[in-house]
Amino acid sequence: MPGIDECLLQAMVVPGARGAAIVDWTSGLALGSVGETPGGDHEATAAETAELARMAAEYPTFAPDEEAAPDGAKGLPVEDLIVTTRTGYHVVRFVETTFDSSVFLHLWLDRETGNLALARLRLADLAERLVLG
Repeated sequence: MPGIDECLLQAMVVPGARGAAIVDWTSGLALGSVGETPGGDHEATAAETAELARMAAEYPTFAPDEEAAPDGAKGLPVEDLIVTTRTGYHVVRFVETTFDSSVFLHLWLDRETGNLALARLRLADLAERLVLG
């Protein structure tokens, strides 16, 4: 099971990866980051991405209380977010933990060379295996 540094390095193996971070969406702080960020500031990118993650995870429009998982599982109501820009993709994958966690993985992909489907699958795998603590 990978820790933060190994998880970020594995995320950067995804074709087209430009940068990756693990962020606490409550505080907006990056627990770790690697590669580039839009605008060149890892902390600003973490804080801005945390705002988006918070909205998706907390607002009833995106995560209604009555919506249940098909298999009856409990956990975060939103699995991931994808934001498409003119030059890239931002994939945010929420990490479920045994403790009250508010962490997500953020992967920034180049639009021309990135593989969005592979990125989603890879982040889901990493989020499942990530060891925090």
